[in-house]
Amino acid sequence: MTQQGVRWSAEQVLALAPDTASRKAGGKLGAAGPWSEAGSTDEGTVWGLCKGSGSKPYQTVVDIADASGPAYKCSCPSRKFPCKHALGLLLLWAGGDGAVPQGQPPDWAREWIEGRKKRAEQQRAEGASGASSGSADPEAARRRAERRAEKVTAGARELEQRLADLLRGGLAGAEQAGYGMWEETAARMVDAQASGLAARVRELGAIPSSGPGWPVRLLEECALLHLLDQGWLNRERLPEGLAATVRSRIGLPASPEGPPIRDRWLVLAQYDTADSRLTTRRIWLHGADSARTALLLSYGAAGRAPELALPVGLALEAEVTPYPGAGQVRASLGERFAAPVPTSLRPPGTTTAQAAARYGEALRRDPWLDSVPVTLERVIPTPDGESWQLADADTDSALPLTPTARSRPGLWKLVALSGGEPVKVFGECGHRGFTPLAAWPQGPGEAVQLC
Repeated sequence: MTQQGVRWSAEQVLALAPDTASRKAGGKLGAAGPWSEAGSTDEGTVWGLCKGSGSKPYQTVVDIADASGPAYKCSCPSRKFPCKHALGLLLLWAGGDGAVPQGQPPDWAREWIEGRKKRAEQQRAEGASGASSGSADPEAARRRAERRAEKVTAGARELEQRLADLLRGGLAGAEQAGYGMWEETAARMVDAQASGLAARVRELGAIPSSGPGWPVRLLEECALLHLLDQGWLNRERLPEGLAATVRSRIGLPASPEGPPIRDRWLVLAQYDTADSRLTTRRIWLHGADSARTALLLSYGAAGRAPELALPVGLALEAEVTPYPGAGQVRASLGERFAAPVPTSLRPPGTTTAQAAARYGEALRRDPWLDSVPVTLERVIPTPDGESWQLADADTDSALPLTPTARSRPGLWKLVALSGGEPVKVFGECGHRGFTPLAAWPQGPGEAVQLC
């Protein structure tokens, strides 16, 4: 933040963009031309007037120092959050060339800032009042949980029968039946309130006719789905940690457990995945003192970006609380004690061979795990026939890149950053290979987002 003599980089600002179009439009507004009366404070508030198509300029104000995350206000009609004007204003501020001098906010900006502070105080007071008034009826909650468990059990048994019918009839029948069979089965799992099973069934439906070797992949995924069904049907016989993992994989809601962990959390990566129903944002954090890796999940309606945004390369002092489950890395972001700031902090790394071993060990605790978060210490992106791999600079081992990673523009960012020299890379290591998400040069330098 400005009070510490540092500013966000342009890449960190653009990471806040809800989509590619906003990123491009905001980039065009990052120059002084359309802006007037721009200013900022030591506390991290930035404001300005942006000339638009109408007679009145748009009033834009951003509060970066809010511990709950960046907040934005603009008089434009855009429904995107943040809009292109907020992104452009932050880019102008991040340039640090005097275009956004320090000063006192105008009345329209000050009113918004003070209004936010009052609402935050009211919410804290209401939260404290609600906590003191007692929790909901525990007996009613227990009965609801039992009714849902009965529905999930019925769904799991039905799914087991459908998998048995598929294997009895032969996998070739899956290709002939088309996707409708899988969608109908997924709908039955939704009715059974087993969203995790429904999602896995839909993934099965995308495998037939997906390329050479699809019957093997379909059989493997059917086996994992069968294992999950059996885990649920025999959950009373499982260790508590594994039982919690099964409940999570089935799709039952869970709450964070245990004491919160306060730390300086480095933002390692942030990326979105979307389907026709939901946009999911994944944010990876590394604790400087605890050495823990934590995954934050946030959601938005289809076509809309989630509100939580933490640009790569920043660090924030905050509390996170882990979710239950064997080997679970997901956590909930709790109280933040300061706004996120740029940092030179880097996570410790490991070798490619140790990364593969780490994934294998994690599968013992969670057989349905697609990947684990790993930082590779000294690797070089290297062509491998028609593919790419990350070769360990100090050993003979290497990790292949996933097909997803090979199709992203981030691969070429990584190659350019390396230039044939070792780099530090954070990403996800799984049975399909390694997906790079962020990288650091060998010497001093900022984190480069690859996703």
